[in-house]
Amino acid sequence: MAKGKTISVYFCQNCGYESSKWMGQCPGCREWNTLTEELVNQKTPVKSAGAASVREALQPMKLSQIALGQEERVSTGYEELDRVLGGGIVPGSLVLVGGDPGIGKSTLLLQVCRNLSAELDLLYISGEESLKQIKLRAERIGSFSDRLALLCETNLDLIAGVLERQKPQVVVIDSIQTMYREDVSSAPGSVSQVREATGVLLKLAKEKGIAIFIVGHVTKEGVVAGPRVLEHMVDTVLYFEGDRHAVYRILRGVKNRFGSTNEIGVFEMSDQGLREVKNPSEVMLSGRPRDASGSVVACSLEGTRPMLLEIQALVCKSNFGFPRRTAAGTDLNRVNLLMAVLEKRAGLSMSASDAYINIAGGIRMNEPAIDLGIVLALASSFRNRPVGEKTICFGEVGLSGEVRAVSMPRQRAAEARKLGFAVCVLPAVCMEAVQEMEGIRFVGVSNVKEAMDQIL
Repeated sequence: MAKGKTISVYFCQNCGYESSKWMGQCPGCREWNTLTEELVNQKTPVKSAGAASVREALQPMKLSQIALGQEERVSTGYEELDRVLGGGIVPGSLVLVGGDPGIGKSTLLLQVCRNLSAELDLLYISGEESLKQIKLRAERIGSFSDRLALLCETNLDLIAGVLERQKPQVVVIDSIQTMYREDVSSAPGSVSQVREATGVLLKLAKEKGIAIFIVGHVTKEGVVAGPRVLEHMVDTVLYFEGDRHAVYRILRGVKNRFGSTNEIGVFEMSDQGLREVKNPSEVMLSGRPRDASGSVVACSLEGTRPMLLEIQALVCKSNFGFPRRTAAGTDLNRVNLLMAVLEKRAGLSMSASDAYINIAGGIRMNEPAIDLGIVLALASSFRNRPVGEKTICFGEVGLSGEVRAVSMPRQRAAEARKLGFAVCVLPAVCMEAVQEMEGIRFVGVSNVKEAMDQIL
């Protein structure tokens, strides 16, 4: 048996950097005051008689020798979630679901278990709730099959034994910060425990072919708590975005080894759980004001899905010496840059005005294609001239005021036509990529001044 001694090691809670002494700034991520002390059992390696023979027997495989068939996927019962996962659940995959407390992570996974329990064996493991609490939440969602089993346990060694005996096809771990191993002396939720627990679950998923969903808490910065190595170890990382008091939730895929990244799924919170929104563009544009200045519809692309959204701007004279700038749903620095472009290239003097930008619906978008929408919304509010109700725009704006090309312009235009828009303002260089469509007129612009002259 391996012998060892307990030593004191300092881990960075942000990136997982390991150090033998405390330092004010982490050398790995350059964050301050993130190193915390943990006790680690340092084991002495024991030489095994068969270790040499195992090393000699290990042989790599050639790429041509690996048999590859059609990748098997299991539908979750929700088209929005299947889209983010890349087409469904892959057996043997490890999926991390992160989000703010109360955003709906556990509710969504429990609803997925309800859909899958008719055909698969599932195990829901909770380290935060009792069996009665899970039962109360399940009764609000609907009826469940007996193929769903519940377990309240935080000892990962005991959980591994249950998985090997029961052999479920899908497992939910809620949450990874509550799991611990007895041979790791640090507290649950620490860097060492999270890393060890994820390593054990990853090994079980690959060896047994079990699809495992793990729930991760987020920090105040909005990232999953624990070391960044946690996100590197898993196959897929999903983030739940949105205000817990708002109706709509955005499920965004930021990493996916089995599909495209940056795909999003839109859900609506109701008294019976989460309900998928299959046409988010129509939902985001509901309740738009008529003939109001500062309101412009733009088209953004999330993964392979074009989404129409309303950009609202309010520009008014400032009562203070330093004008106020506020942005909700997009990058404030980008808004300041676009306002400088308007002042320099279009002659709009907004240096003494307050400016407020909002993307309606509580969604957050940072794609450069919405630049033209932000520019036209600011100019519309500043001049107090409304943009046409059936007008949509997209395009990236450069520092010289030019409107640059964006990807997939035809798909964006097709989404706009489907929702009844009659005029589409787009970069002039994209006019060749879009063909004539019945019921919609294309207006190509090369700079912001030309776009303002065409629309306002």
